[in-house]
Amino acid sequence: MENIELLANAIILQAVKDYRHAYSPQCRAEIKRFFRSEWFRALTRLDGEMLISRLENERKI
Repeated sequence: MENIELLANAIILQAVKDYRHAYSPQCRAEIKRFFRSEWFRALTRLDGEMLISRLENERKI
């Protein structure tokens, strides 16, 4: 089970990195859809909306 959790965490971390480096609004929208998806909820107990909010706040700084 530990390997599955590591993979799930790696997928989410990559999505966060991709969002932070995305210049295109379309790319960010696609990543936001992932954070709101059933798949995201299957991978983690994180709140996708909270994660989006934090990433949006980073962009404003």
